[in-house]
Amino acid sequence: MKSKKDPINQLVEQRNQLKQAALPLMLAERIELYPENKRRPVNKTVFKNDYFQLTYNTRNHSMAISSKGDLVYSAIPYDTARNYIQRAAIQYLLHPEEIRRYIELHQTTVEKYLTLSIFQVTGNRVAENSFEVKQAYKAILQNPLLEIQIAGRLMQHDETGPLSANLAGKFLFSENVKTGIAGYISEYLNFVVQVTNSLPLMIDGKDVQLLDAVGQDQLLLDKGLSIHSDIESALSLLPQEVKQGIENALVTTEAVQQVNTKPLLRSEYCEELARTRENYIAHSVHPDEAEKYFKNVHSTENRNIVNVVSDIHAKEGKLPFVNRNFNVLVGDVSDSHVADSEIEGLYVIGGHELVDVLPETTDRTDAAWDKWRPFFNYEWFKELLAEPDEAWYLLPTGEHEFYEEVKAKIASRFPKMQMLNNASLIHDGVRYVGLTIPVALVRRKEALQRFILESLEKILDEDVEIPTVIVSHAPLFNELSLLPETSDAYNKDYICEEPKIEELFKKYNIIGAIHGHHHIPASSRRFKNVDFAGKRLFVVCSIYSKVNTGFELMTLLKDIKKE
Repeated sequence: MKSKKDPINQLVEQRNQLKQAALPLMLAERIELYPENKRRPVNKTVFKNDYFQLTYNTRNHSMAISSKGDLVYSAIPYDTARNYIQRAAIQYLLHPEEIRRYIELHQTTVEKYLTLSIFQVTGNRVAENSFEVKQAYKAILQNPLLEIQIAGRLMQHDETGPLSANLAGKFLFSENVKTGIAGYISEYLNFVVQVTNSLPLMIDGKDVQLLDAVGQDQLLLDKGLSIHSDIESALSLLPQEVKQGIENALVTTEAVQQVNTKPLLRSEYCEELARTRENYIAHSVHPDEAEKYFKNVHSTENRNIVNVVSDIHAKEGKLPFVNRNFNVLVGDVSDSHVADSEIEGLYVIGGHELVDVLPETTDRTDAAWDKWRPFFNYEWFKELLAEPDEAWYLLPTGEHEFYEEVKAKIASRFPKMQMLNNASLIHDGVRYVGLTIPVALVRRKEALQRFILESLEKILDEDVEIPTVIVSHAPLFNELSLLPETSDAYNKDYICEEPKIEELFKKYNIIGAIHGHHHIPASSRRFKNVDFAGKRLFVVCSIYSKVNTGFELMTLLKDIKKE
């Protein structure tokens, strides 16, 4: 009898595990090339070089690119732009001219950052049209690796708000060369080109997907880098050292400032990096405070036919976008008593609405509080008034008169919107069911799922054929959520444990779910397809930002109608 440690037995066992996971043969063969995979039950190496590796997660059947331990992305402490810069790097390979146009669109924003950067370095205040700023802006356009970084920083600016910390290292060429980011980008580009030429993959800077899904290949090809991508125009612009790493050949380019493309390694700079972080003095400003100094260069109008957006948190008394078609507002729309008499569509209640509808006066004897007086003795209402963040998990579930009052108040501000407080409407042949789930009640999951089941049974009634989309601010449960397992907000216990909910999904023609609540950057993902209750469903989460005033749901509805 052979030992359990016999390499042949291990190989056979590994093959069987991979077959059970329905792993494509090409990936299974790659995994077998790396001996370390025999001791790794979950994250299997698929491809690697000196600085990066592609791994396959056997639990959730996903792939991801990560840097190896010795490679430093940035010497700037707490630099959070890595995914944005990687995304910009991929887009530069595909469309360098679009990256240039994106930066030029933001020229006034970049010049503002450059004036602040020069002040951080020299202590001198210069005008946005000064010679120093013009030279610094020119340096960005002359150095592709810095241009990629600036595009990534601007993506972050557009999505999460203005930046403020360590601006000089991020925007000034003279300081940026010390950060090691250019070297990181150089090695990242080298790796993604290698791996997409070895495997049929699509890489967009964050997600990695196999090009094997019928009917999805063209969509993926349009989204990111693959073996089919034409990168010749980008290669003609990149520094010689980078091109050499990518195509292993020298191509002469116009002389520009020397770019440091050597990666920053912990083994060489460990002590210096540790000192930099130890002596770091936080001087960042909250994006909300810096927002007033920057102009929004993006259009505030979109023409989506069915426009899905959530978590707008409007602070100026009005919606920051315009859409004259059908809108699906998925809660947390207002933090400033927003009113809009023109917008049409449906609206579900989020957590912030519960506070935003309350009277502005703090005098509880005022007549404005009369409608809310019946709730004064509830502990959750007291917390809602005193410290809203402490009240979310005490909120009532299910049908409650408080939510009816909230609904009525919002409806008066949005007269053309249909408020769905555990109700439904039909638009263009699709039934939308709006459930009031302001927060993810993990600790009261049993009661929440009982409410979900009872509400859906009541609302769906006898019509089992009509295509149905369920809309709620917080997701129903993990299976129908866009929140990744790697997020700090993810809770593995927030799963569907009510079998009757699955039976209901099988019985009715439920085609998808829409949620908000978790502030998932739109650039990372706004929808995915999942398998639940034996069927394929879409999940959409479209968080508002300057570059995301809404997701076009019709793209998914059209595909379903075709099927």
